[in-house]
Amino acid sequence: MRTLVQLVFGLFILKAVVAGPRFPRQVDLDSYDNYDVHVDDLNLENQDMYDYEDSLTDPEVQIGTLAPPDYSYPVPEASLEEQQQEQEEDEEEEIHLRPQLTPQGSGGSGILMGPETQKGMPTCLLCTCLGGSVYCDDLTLDSVPPLPKGTTHFYARYNRITKINKSDFAFMRKLKRIDLTANQIRSIDDDAFLGLPELEELVIRENHVSQLPGLPNTMTLIDGSHNDIGSKGIHREAFKEMTSLLYLYLTDNHIDYIPVPLPESLRSLHLQRNNIQSMHEDTFCNLKDFNYIRNALEDIRLDGNPINLSRTPQAYICLPRIPIGDLV
Repeated sequence: MRTLVQLVFGLFILKAVVAGPRFPRQVDLDSYDNYDVHVDDLNLENQDMYDYEDSLTDPEVQIGTLAPPDYSYPVPEASLEEQQQEQEEDEEEEIHLRPQLTPQGSGGSGILMGPETQKGMPTCLLCTCLGGSVYCDDLTLDSVPPLPKGTTHFYARYNRITKINKSDFAFMRKLKRIDLTANQIRSIDDDAFLGLPELEELVIRENHVSQLPGLPNTMTLIDGSHNDIGSKGIHREAFKEMTSLLYLYLTDNHIDYIPVPLPESLRSLHLQRNNIQSMHEDTFCNLKDFNYIRNALEDIRLDGNPINLSRTPQAYICLPRIPIGDLV
């Protein structure tokens, strides 16, 4: 009896399912061959189409409406050593260039002692330093600036330097050339250059020097032209021991004699426009040795002096060329 009731109840439920609206629709869909359905065959007039491109557009957001992100992450505290390092770096950034008053001739600081507008500036900041050469031309300097110890060539032309002190080049053991052309130098300490063991070239032309200072025997070039050097302005036998001297230029001064003895190494002697009035026959040659020939000295300028070179013909017999000057 119980089994019969369950069977009747099951038939009743099956009938209800078959009579539902979804069953015939599913049967129709299952009957499509290989599911080959075209979009044009479907009736989509009453259905809403989904626009794919519209789904890609960004939503409009008004600037300033969103709260800024919170980046307040916990930061680990710096160690004591790192804090001290950062503090030192901040202090270095705040340090400014301060004038320093350093004695001249120190040869190490390179702090310039010049006019008021330049006082306290490092020499290589105002001048141009290239390797061992220091160029301080046309800077209205009124004194020689302290130079770096490694300076080999120093140029301070067209300035207003009036005096050369012994301390200006103290301890400059590598200095080879000094050029002070066209300053206003009137006085040079006699031993200002004697402490320079490597000095070879000195140019002090176009100044107001009246006394040629003492120079080391290492000289190869001396140019004191266009100054006020007179008869007493050159030391006795000043050039005798300069066995490497090649060029001696003393043009446009007030010299009244040829500064003998001259070293055998000399190639060029310029004494034009001075006050030389006479010459000895042994000025250039050795009268005791007629075989003596002075081949190196081939450039002698005596033009512009009140001397007649034709009066001393024996004075040139050892020279490769006759000096330039008046012959009458």
